[in-house]
Amino acid sequence: MHVPPRVIRPRPTTSTACVRVECQAKASIPTRHGDFDAYVFGGEHVALVHGHVRGRQGLLVRVHSECLTSEVFGSLKCDCKEQLDAAMAAIARTGEGAVLYLRQEGRGIGLANKIRAYALQSHGHDTVDANRLLGLPDDARQYDAARDMLKHLGIQSIRLMTNNPSKVDALRELGIEVAARVPAIVPANPHSARYLEAKRLRMEHDLPAVLRAASGDAE
Repeated sequence: MHVPPRVIRPRPTTSTACVRVECQAKASIPTRHGDFDAYVFGGEHVALVHGHVRGRQGLLVRVHSECLTSEVFGSLKCDCKEQLDAAMAAIARTGEGAVLYLRQEGRGIGLANKIRAYALQSHGHDTVDANRLLGLPDDARQYDAARDMLKHLGIQSIRLMTNNPSKVDALRELGIEVAARVPAIVPANPHSARYLEAKRLRMEHDLPAVLRAASGDAE
């Protein structure tokens, strides 16, 4: 099996715990889900805030990692765009909440490595094995920025929109009070079904097996 060359290693994690991200800009933006205040932090991480959140406990929050291929180019290989849209819609319906949009493409391995992993997936490897063939971790994401963003916004505790119990654990290890986990289930399509099944079976995401019912040639 040919492995694409020039893998770019994720940045080491040893020094990031002392780095604090600070808010650099803020403006209100209208979206199809309603008005959100956009706070831009160091590293160009973004908090999209709807309603009054300071001092809130049990606030509905989505900690979402960037997915250029899905959110900009419309790739059907994953459910990232749909999860982002569903989170913003749920927050708007609730009346208050936040999306913390973290700039860590490809579960933290970067865009170039993500595309290299896609090339391996086209030969039948799932998302976990593709990363490992490239010598990369299954998940290289860090959430220090999310902790700092929540602190800046004055949010006391959150209800986290995620299907990934490991994300709950990672946030709690950083001192974030996660009061509850709220499922973020979106329908599979023929291209994303295999990816979601790999997350369910190999990364322990809490996803219903019914998502396998999507028909077609999943990549």
